[in-house]
Amino acid sequence: MAGQFEARAEINRPVEEVFAFLAAGTNDPKFSPRVQEITKTPEGPTAVGTVFTSTVKDAGMKTGRKFRITEFEAPHRIRWTEISKNVVTADEGGYDLEATASGTTNVRIFNILEGHGIGKLLVGFALGAARKDANAFGQRIKTAVEAS
Repeated sequence: MAGQFEARAEINRPVEEVFAFLAAGTNDPKFSPRVQEITKTPEGPTAVGTVFTSTVKDAGMKTGRKFRITEFEAPHRIRWTEISKNVVTADEGGYDLEATASGTTNVRIFNILEGHGIGKLLVGFALGAARKDANAFGQRIKTAVEAS
């Protein structure tokens, strides 16, 4: 069973600033309490093919995660796929950013979660938790970007 969750936020910053913050990738711990640490390979600007490696904590367990950037269209679109082998993975995820007439930015983040092996039994719980937290997650992104 696979499923999607998404979060949205209106951020009081121009789209170029919001995109730069999110594209850096290493800012994730500022808005995602799951992310304990994160690194980027290769060094330099994020582009298609960039890989982010992180340690995350879910339900008291730490796991390693690797995501590869699959689309990168500044300043409006970022897509990734998880390349690590975990019981629940984000097969596709991304950010969509839209500038508003008032100079703010509307952001949508989504992930499509897929269960593998025993993860097929757990993915529903992961989706439920992610959907329950979606509004708060969007607000954490807003707060982190606006504080940067």
